[in-house]
Amino acid sequence: MNLDLVVKISKAYSKVCKSLCRELKLPQTAFDILMFLANNPKYKTASDVVEIRKLKANLVSVNVDKLVNEGYLRREAVEGDRRKTRLVCTQKAQQVIEKGRELQSSFFELSFKGIDEKTRKNFFETLETVSRNLETVLKEDN
Repeated sequence: MNLDLVVKISKAYSKVCKSLCRELKLPQTAFDILMFLANNPKYKTASDVVEIRKLKANLVSVNVDKLVNEGYLRREAVEGDRRKTRLVCTQKAQQVIEKGRELQSSFFELSFKGIDEKTRKNFFETLETVSRNLETVLKEDN
């Protein structure tokens, strides 16, 4: 996979998200943060969003504040670490998350249009093997 494909996927996904973000009156970054937290429950903090999504800390901070102020997220203290705050999706966020997941599902289907089930299965098995190989590299001592 080359970088051009990664850029195309990112641009196409952003384009598909625009109308939903307009409908929800949310900046795309706020929408992306909400969906990231909803789809990846092991990540719970703004620092996780910055580290994993590679977004600028100030951009995450501004958008998390917006999501909290509008009632989509709430902050909770992390026991044992007074400097850390966990971000929790609220009930109000559930409708946005549901619409976002529908959009993600249709984007996935559009991306794999014309690809038979066997080829899809092989593709995902290959990605899983690549993921395991990369985990091994990350765990190795330097």
